[in-house]
Amino acid sequence: MIVSLLYKVARKLLSLPSVLLRGDAAKDAELLVLRHENVVLRRQLAGPVRYEPADRFWFAALSGLIPRRRWREIFPVSPGTLLGWHRRVIAAQWNYTACRRTGRSPTRAAIKNLVLRLARENPGWGHRRIHGELARLGHRIAASTVWEILHAAGVDPAPRRSGPTWREFLTAQAEGFIAADFFHIDTVLGKRLYAPTFLEHGTRRLHITGVTTHPTRDWTVQKARNLAAELGVRMESLRFLLRDRDGKYGEAFDAVFEAEELDVIKTAPRAPRMNAHCERIIGSLRRELLDHVLVLGEAHARQVLEACQGHHNEHRPHQARNQLPPDAHEHPAAVHDLSNRRLLRTRLLGGLINEYRYPA
Repeated sequence: MIVSLLYKVARKLLSLPSVLLRGDAAKDAELLVLRHENVVLRRQLAGPVRYEPADRFWFAALSGLIPRRRWREIFPVSPGTLLGWHRRVIAAQWNYTACRRTGRSPTRAAIKNLVLRLARENPGWGHRRIHGELARLGHRIAASTVWEILHAAGVDPAPRRSGPTWREFLTAQAEGFIAADFFHIDTVLGKRLYAPTFLEHGTRRLHITGVTTHPTRDWTVQKARNLAAELGVRMESLRFLLRDRDGKYGEAFDAVFEAEELDVIKTAPRAPRMNAHCERIIGSLRRELLDHVLVLGEAHARQVLEACQGHHNEHRPHQARNQLPPDAHEHPAAVHDLSNRRLLRTRLLGGLINEYRYPA
């Protein structure tokens, strides 16, 4: 548009002398054409003549001031070339190819990442199932687009791409497991105490059911009954009890859980790694608490273990639960304005355990 306007203005200005002095204007125009042609030729002596847009502009503007019978002698290009230049200028003025996109708009990166996440977390889902889940979430894309995203990422769009990993398999099985183990505590005077521990694998919920100096079978059975009553309806989600072959358990202990339709699984002799979750929890209790407390007796041990159990279940984050405590179901709302929020600390057992929170 601007080029056309400049061209018209130049033509008008150059045609004005032709109205007043036709003969002199034609001669001057011829001189201007020849001079400009010389400039072009001097600029490109080493190669073929190439006319830049400014050269074409001047030739086209001066063409109207030269009689047509003199064009062949004066102009270095033919009238057809001038018309071709003009056609290209007009065509470029109305060319919207750069602003026009063919086909559908590209899929957003967030949608592609979501498709790949659903495929990664659900190995049994094909592209049709993923497409249905996206539709349920409010993302309206075609099933063929889902297929193309998976194919481009090197993921087989068909179901059963791969079996579950060991981590996925064990996590799925953990929902039905509860493990039992004993650990000991030495008091200040060297007296040894025993505490039975139960750990729900799926939730990482810890149950320390008592402390005693003489863990008989009858005492252990009673603690098992207390645990079954405490769990209540949650026992329905459990399928297996994992324990070692310690003589403190016995058949009556197993019968308590078998009555709740749990299968009792015994670990191999001298194989603590078969009950690794319990062993890890007991190790954490020792490193973080018991190694730093002088236990005076049974009552003191109960108090210490009760505080530790409450902290473990209500506050301590766990990697297996995405840094959530066993009794929590979601993370608290994110705090952005830290300057106006006071962080509160709760000290347990004289500061051996610290819990932090923001006031509501």
